[in-house]
Amino acid sequence: MQIEQTVLEGVLILTPKRFGDDRGWFSETWNAETMAQAGLGLGFVQDNHSMSAAVGTLRGLHYQAPPRAQDKLVRCTAGVIFDVAVDFRRGSLTFGKWVGVELSAQNGRQMFVPKGFLHGFVTRAAHTEVQYKCTDLYAPDCDGAVRWDDPAIGIDWGVTSPLLSAKDAAAPLLCDVSSPFEWSVA
Repeated sequence: MQIEQTVLEGVLILTPKRFGDDRGWFSETWNAETMAQAGLGLGFVQDNHSMSAAVGTLRGLHYQAPPRAQDKLVRCTAGVIFDVAVDFRRGSLTFGKWVGVELSAQNGRQMFVPKGFLHGFVTRAAHTEVQYKCTDLYAPDCDGAVRWDDPAIGIDWGVTSPLLSAKDAAAPLLCDVSSPFEWSVA
């Protein structure tokens, strides 16, 4: 497995090896022992799977606050997404900065989004499916969001009028949210 550090400390791109033959290919997308050796000793407890029918469907920017904060390992298993992580840790030198990467069924890449980061994605193909593993269970009382088009963050999603949920359309700006996460030296 190839593991790349992004410009945001802790946000990683994982590219599993694919082993192919005339039948297709096989890929190991998660191996606890291999990941522990790479410093990712995580205990995933919930897997999520979404399907977005339309191109330009945007989900995010979401977070789950402590005590139910989640690390996420995100992959696209059908179609294509532009996946984004935003540093949401108060005191971090990269607070409000973002990184984005294209994840697709074809490229097999995954993004690891640690606790303390906002997460979102926009679909670039119809009938796109996204699956992600989480280190804590969903807790509605800890659920939060920041506006997808916040000019203080400045994400170039590649769309101007995405398909949004009511929650995402009404999300507050970054300046109107008190982040429950604080940066600390590891």
